[in-house]
Amino acid sequence: QVQLVESEGGLVQAGGSLRLSCVASGRTFSNYAMGWFRQAPGKEREFVGVISSSGGNTRYADSVKGRFTISRDNAKKTVYLQMNSLKPEDTAVYYCAADRNSYGDYVPSYGYEYDYWGQGTQVTVSS
Repeated sequence: QVQLVESEGGLVQAGGSLRLSCVASGRTFSNYAMGWFRQAPGKEREFVGVISSSGGNTRYADSVKGRFTISRDNAKKTVYLQMNSLKPEDTAVYYCAADRNSYGDYVPSYGYEYDYWGQGTQVTVSS
């Protein structure tokens, strides 16, 4: 069993930046593709981005491409989501997730592909 714990989110003004982190338990973090999803009030959960288990490939939703960056530190069992140029429409609960069945450069982008989920952290962007 893997537990994922996201860092605290926060309130930030539009145009600002925020970095989320997600720490994983377990010994095989480096084997997992790690993704970020978000869910705004009244909306379905949506894919934000993912980094492959190798760290060599990433994929982002069009809505965040060029503004958000995912990275990972396998020694710390941590994945990061750097969010820049934040917009009010980025307001949501953000979740990290782990896919234990992805290898190499594969980047899963559907929620059903993930096996473990964090508890979520609120990010609010004010206009």
